[in-house]
Amino acid sequence: MVSAGQAPERSDRVLTVPNALSLLRLAGVPLFLWLLLGPHEDVLAIVVLAVAAFTDWLDGKLARWLNQASRFGAMLDPAADRLYILATAFAFVVRGILPWWFVVAIALRDVAVACCLPLLRRAGYSPPEVIYLGKAATFCLLYALPLLLLAQGESTAAMIAAPIAYGFAAWGGGMHVWSGVLYVVQTVSALRRRTS
Repeated sequence: MVSAGQAPERSDRVLTVPNALSLLRLAGVPLFLWLLLGPHEDVLAIVVLAVAAFTDWLDGKLARWLNQASRFGAMLDPAADRLYILATAFAFVVRGILPWWFVVAIALRDVAVACCLPLLRRAGYSPPEVIYLGKAATFCLLYALPLLLLAQGESTAAMIAAPIAYGFAAWGGGMHVWSGVLYVVQTVSALRRRTS
């Protein structure tokens, strides 16, 4: 729930192990796009995606274990996730792996949520906490992406990966859009309370 003046206990530190992992994940985006769209090195692209998914899981764990949660990390980690998901989905549209409307739905959700943040700040509210549904959507999408790439082709591995990959993508895409709707509803409710 959004409430005025509430913010999680986070430090102002920037140089932390979790933030370094998030920056490493961001640095992998152009490498992944080049591998996928340039030389079509799908196996190496899958490795880059797998490393990105692992570091996404690891940075959150390390932030808690090492007591290194930071405001910068709270912004950087979801931004890295969004960039990876959007860049990968765009590349998959170019390669014919995903339909264009899937990317548009994901992008519109992210734009809607991004538009809510300045409205909340102007009204004196902190940004809403990440909800479990949003985390589950990101999990599904980040695991669907390498599987979607693996599903391309005629091999046995591709045939096994295809239904799993498209299942993760469908659930992840649906939960991603629905979590965006919940964030927008939460923002509208907070702003109405503020004006009443």
